[in-house]
Amino acid sequence: MVCWAVYRADQYEKESVAPVVACYILGVVMTFPAITLEKLFIPLVGDIEKDPVLTGLLAFGAIAPVEEIIKWLALILGAMIWRFFNEPFDGIVYSVMISMGFASVENFYYIDVFGPETALLRAFTAIPAHLAFAIPMGYYAGLAKFDPSSRIHLMMRGLLVAILLHGAYDFLVLQNWTKWLSTLGAIAVYLCLYYFGALFREHLQRSPFRPRESEAGI
Repeated sequence: MVCWAVYRADQYEKESVAPVVACYILGVVMTFPAITLEKLFIPLVGDIEKDPVLTGLLAFGAIAPVEEIIKWLALILGAMIWRFFNEPFDGIVYSVMISMGFASVENFYYIDVFGPETALLRAFTAIPAHLAFAIPMGYYAGLAKFDPSSRIHLMMRGLLVAILLHGAYDFLVLQNWTKWLSTLGAIAVYLCLYYFGALFREHLQRSPFRPRESEAGI
């Protein structure tokens, strides 16, 4: 559903099926090294029970950077170099596909560990959250693709924003001293998605395939 909605949002030059599916598969594949690294790092943090410092360390120092760097590498080493990436909005499309492939496998992993009752909860929290992390990363990738002089700076900015959003979300979800903060995390995700609609519109306006006023007969 999420993949289809983002794919449909590309108004002027929709991507071929092959690169879209390839990005989704990249996200699926990159889940496994991420889970392996998290299993190594998480025990180093220690017991986060009612300890905001350790909770923050786990969220911002382990889970968020591992997962977002993995997805970022898939984006810049995969989609960024493809000839199909030919307009700024493609950065958002490919980033979201990678993120949704990642989230799909992660969901199965959590269902296996914590039981099937987590599936519905993650459908309304974790999947929208991964979408919220992917959009700014893809937005900056779309800028970077067509601005070689600022490419590294823009790509790093996209990564940093994704890590900060992911870390903040995980901190609110992982803390266990009040359920209100967990609820706030879920609400914040949807507020971010509402705001990120502006990023969609901005990149669509930048599309070289967008009809100009003279072509539209205005």
